Amino acid sequence: MQATTPVPRTADLFHQGLERQTGSALLRFGAARHRPTGRISWSGDGAVAWLDQPRGHVWSVGTPAATAGLILRAAHQLPDDVREFTAPRGTDTLVGRHLAVTDVVEWVFRWTLEEPPVHQAEERVVGLGEASHGELLSFLEQHSPAHSTGPGSSDVSLWAGIRDTDGRLVACGALSSLRDSGAPLMASVATDADQRGQGLGAALTSWLTRYAVRRHGFCTLWQLADNTPAERLYTRLGYRNEDPCVAARVSACPVGI
Repeated sequence: MQATTPVPRTADLFHQGLERQTGSALLRFGAARHRPTGRISWSGDGAVAWLDQPRGHVWSVGTPAATAGLILRAAHQLPDDVREFTAPRGTDTLVGRHLAVTDVVEWVFRWTLEEPPVHQAEERVVGLGEASHGELLSFLEQHSPAHSTGPGSSDVSLWAGIRDTDGRLVACGALSSLRDSGAPLMASVATDADQRGQGLGAALTSWLTRYAVRRHGFCTLWQLADNTPAERLYTRLGYRNEDPCVAARVSACPVGI
């Protein structure tokens, strides 16, 4: 059943100045200032939210209490369209008081405006074209089955990798983009399980970051909150750690029904 409640279309997600506040980088980098045609969004005191309709995903920035209110409003107005959300840490608990929330994952949205220190192994990084897509897919399936994006994705502008002396791929990564804004997003960085601890991932990550900063002025990435090695690496490379987020699936059915 389609919702009959009129859905507001906010003219400007940035009118509260939230993007300038600590913890709001996802709004600063993730939501295009030029409003895409038909984008549905909501605003409240201390929060904004916008809907990625193809995915049924609500993105929200602000205080947990305010973002929870916007997500609940979105789910009420568009019960057939809102299936998941990303919001500040703690929002899931508040939404879960009213709706069924599942598959909760804690993330950190990280970003940098600066080139990192040069890693000595960066000289081994090479670009990988379409001819390498089959090799990349096999490598990711073996060494990073949960990779976020794969070869052939329309969001990816560049694949890069490192090969050993026999020409075998031992590390790879992509420069993708955030869907709404097109901001550069580093993704699917993986290292051969037998080659870890040699700095290959650090070299590739440093190279991709430098590439993005030189061409776009910044780079962003998503980090799982409990990934301690990645936490140390990204901090060393200069990525800011101010945006703890939570992602979850949501059902429009009230809790207990």
